[in-house]
Amino acid sequence: MQFQFDSLASFFTMNGHGPYVWASYGMAVLVLVVLAVTPVFRQRKLRRELQQQLRQEEARRRAAAARSASQRTAEAVE
Repeated sequence: MQFQFDSLASFFTMNGHGPYVWASYGMAVLVLVVLAVTPVFRQRKLRRELQQQLRQEEARRRAAAARSASQRTAEAVE
């Protein structure tokens, strides 16, 4: 097996085509990383929002239960 280029520098320049080739590889890697990472961040955000909604709902239930208990106590006293 023989290496196609004389040196490492000529490998990176690729007879003048290097900047285009390496920029294309860089963009492809960047897109793949974004596609892999975006769902993870979206899932974390959705989980945080769901936890917040559950806490708010639980607080509303407790407040409603406390109100109904105090109304029953007030009615029992009268």
